[in-house]
Amino acid sequence: MEGIAIGLSSNSKEILKRLKKTEFVNDIYIASSSKDDALENDLFKIQKPKEILLNKWLELDLIIFIGSIAASIRLINSFLTSKGQDPGVIVIDNKCSKIVPLLGSHQSNTQNIACQISNLFGGQIIETSNSKDQSFLKLDSFGNQWGWKRSGKIQNWSKLVIKQAKNEEIFCKQLSGIGLWKTSESGEIINQSCVKETENPDSTFHVNIFKNQETTWHPPVLWIGLGCERNTSKELIANSLNDFLDSSNISPHSIAGFATIDIKKDEKGILELAEENNLPIKFFTKEELSKINVPNPSSVVQKEIGISSVAEASCLLAAGEGSKILKEKRIFKNNALATSKSGAVTISIAESKNQYYPKNGEIHIIGSGPGDISFLTNNAREALSKCIVWIGYKMYLDLIQPLKRSDQVLIESKLTEEKERCKKAIKLAEGGIKVALISSGESGFYGMAGLLLELLQKIKKEYRPYFEVHPGISSVQLAAAQSGAPLMNDFCSISLSDKLTPWSLIEKRIQGALLGDFVIAFFNPQSIERNWQLRSAIDLCLKSRKGDTPVLIARQVGRENQSKKFFTLKSIPFQEIDMLSIIIIGNSKTTLIDDIFLTPRGYLQN
Repeated sequence: MEGIAIGLSSNSKEILKRLKKTEFVNDIYIASSSKDDALENDLFKIQKPKEILLNKWLELDLIIFIGSIAASIRLINSFLTSKGQDPGVIVIDNKCSKIVPLLGSHQSNTQNIACQISNLFGGQIIETSNSKDQSFLKLDSFGNQWGWKRSGKIQNWSKLVIKQAKNEEIFCKQLSGIGLWKTSESGEIINQSCVKETENPDSTFHVNIFKNQETTWHPPVLWIGLGCERNTSKELIANSLNDFLDSSNISPHSIAGFATIDIKKDEKGILELAEENNLPIKFFTKEELSKINVPNPSSVVQKEIGISSVAEASCLLAAGEGSKILKEKRIFKNNALATSKSGAVTISIAESKNQYYPKNGEIHIIGSGPGDISFLTNNAREALSKCIVWIGYKMYLDLIQPLKRSDQVLIESKLTEEKERCKKAIKLAEGGIKVALISSGESGFYGMAGLLLELLQKIKKEYRPYFEVHPGISSVQLAAAQSGAPLMNDFCSISLSDKLTPWSLIEKRIQGALLGDFVIAFFNPQSIERNWQLRSAIDLCLKSRKGDTPVLIARQVGRENQSKKFFTLKSIPFQEIDMLSIIIIGNSKTTLIDDIFLTPRGYLQN
């Protein structure tokens, strides 16, 4: 995305600095008529707003103004052309208390970016569109969030949007691509129309691989299998592919990638074609391709390289389980009069059940905090706003439900389905979708981050979707803060669950912590099935620490029915402790005076 932010006064410097750190702002400007304005580190460019817009309007996707709405409108007025061509425009006041998506809430995804800015700064979004007021699905832009590309004239899409605004029925014919969008609040209205047997062509949009409809979203589900003579030109391959697609009424927007045999890793024409179209290539070995049954095996190919198919076998293998050949192979040869288009190429097309667009996909692993939504960080809120799918254990999703927009989709799972959750997130991200994977507390403390990253490591780096771990507030941090400052000196956390870690190793860790006089926080202390481990851990502690060592037992931290109680090491009420409890055991210096739980750092001794 090519975006800029323009401060209409020098009061906007701090906001501009924070915007510069986001992924949607490349350059920041201070509006000025004088070069005498000294700004630190040349971070800001100083230029008249009109000059900025004259130079950059046509190449920009987004403009953010910090200042007056009236001034912003006057600045952009003479540059406006059409809804489909103009960049998105957002106006923020100097205190960042009000955020106004002014233009491009459809084409430029301005509304989504406004949500991210709102979560970053805490400002209120001011919006008056039908999509906002009536939870309408943004027909002409929603597919971007699902990894799709759009075709059809903007005028035809505008007609659909107008019909929608008039509360007329809108229909959808979806033949390929992920259908999760229909489960969102916005999508349900369209989905209800879809089940009817009849439809009005003037009120219908399509989701498929074909190019003959006026309003269509194209999911990336097609794999192009290629086989070619050595040194076949890119021009011949590209022209042949275009002819093949045109004759088959297939849109190039639905191409997921190219596939061929690994001996073509240095085939210049194929590499250049993939790079020009920003599409991946999957290379397969002879052994892999030889196992694929194809409709048109070739004795010529068998004689040349030892297997009976390259184009058909490779596109089927790339498309994955359950795929089918959509277009059987066709051979294209060079025109003798066109020397630049030399060689010969064989092309086949397979359709996958799954989308593939990992360059567009993202996984955001989010620590949602210990409970109450107020403990969710702004960084996590911003990530949630950009993700169209949230995946998590139902209890955790319920806690952040108030932040969900009508176009976003929740995928709930059970407590023991962590691996399935991660695999689902990866599959969606590989399909070009931005996904939030939710943990409670801090995702890197016994949360989902580790498992997700282990699975991502199994995927080749070049095929791996973008990921980011967003820190959260752990329940142990909140428990400590609510009780005083027991973690002021060195401390450690130990999980007492031996489902994934042998108890013998857990015992060694406890003994090490006791030897080092660490304050110890116990996670997962006790369940119905695991009812002896906590007693064993406390017995270990009593061998090294005094019986009157203060202990905090905090339960349901950060939630409505939270509780905290102080005990000593020898008076712990085991019957009151469960998996929702956190236990903090003091070290030799920890005190409990007037309900202030404190481990001194040693400042008063200096």
